[in-house]
Amino acid sequence: MGRYPELDPSEVRPIALSERESLVSVDSFVDADGDDAEDPLAHFPSILAGETLRLLADRVAKAARSRRPVVVMMGGHGIKTGVSPYLVRLAEAGVITAFAGNGSVAVHDTEIALIGRTSEPVADTLPKGRFGMARETAEFVNGAAAEAADRQEGFGEALGRELLEVRPPHVDRSLVAAACRLHIPFTLHVAIGADVVHQHPSCDGAALGEATLRDFRILAAVLGAIEGGVVLNLGSAVMMPEVFVKALNLARNLGHAAGAFATANLDFIQHYRPRENVLSRPTVGGGESFALTGHHEHLIPLLARAVLQRLGT
Repeated sequence: MGRYPELDPSEVRPIALSERESLVSVDSFVDADGDDAEDPLAHFPSILAGETLRLLADRVAKAARSRRPVVVMMGGHGIKTGVSPYLVRLAEAGVITAFAGNGSVAVHDTEIALIGRTSEPVADTLPKGRFGMARETAEFVNGAAAEAADRQEGFGEALGRELLEVRPPHVDRSLVAAACRLHIPFTLHVAIGADVVHQHPSCDGAALGEATLRDFRILAAVLGAIEGGVVLNLGSAVMMPEVFVKALNLARNLGHAAGAFATANLDFIQHYRPRENVLSRPTVGGGESFALTGHHEHLIPLLARAVLQRLGT
């Protein structure tokens, strides 16, 4: 006999399996033999992330039908993963009503418009002091900031207008230009020193600050009417969650109807700031939130196609 006491299971009181509560049912399993040509989510299981993605698509479609705002916040990966055409399609269908991005969005979107390529090999260029030193990118983005300050308009509006006026070879692939064409706000939120174009002599700190501050106030105005709508964060781990919670607070402080709405964070890691400043804090007292973990090149096309299918477009 060992020195330590054991529990004797001989008196265990079992229950019938049929009486036990279960979290997963065969009713939620996929139908691998059915025709899923219409709804891309039709054969996702109604379990965990499969159900979350379906519910989020429902919420976005409901907001669009009700003519409530759908705001897409994003980092540069929304451009670099090649999914921006789906975002353009959603905007053209009247689903997305506003965009907000960090400074890397401006850089990568502009390079796509100018030459159809972006995202340099940093490990190779940084040791040589060549990282982010492309002249055309800096002149275009910094020039848009200066133009925004001169015209007293937002940074994103100025960049989109410049792209449409110059019409570089791949402007049809530019998300910022598409937003301008569709008269949809695209606000750009910049931390000075965080973007490659800030290394160049063409960068005017005063103009950049004025342009991005105006975009902050434009975003606050957009969020003032967010009640019943949806805010999606696509891959911004720090900048947009921080900007979002302050812009939302400003709208509420000024008495705007920014009550219950839905938020979602789509990223391959669920970081602290998106969890707190997108999913949790803004929905206290009402609303709901959705966290989907995965790659943008998978999640965004699936979500976009599902929303468009629900709207019949």
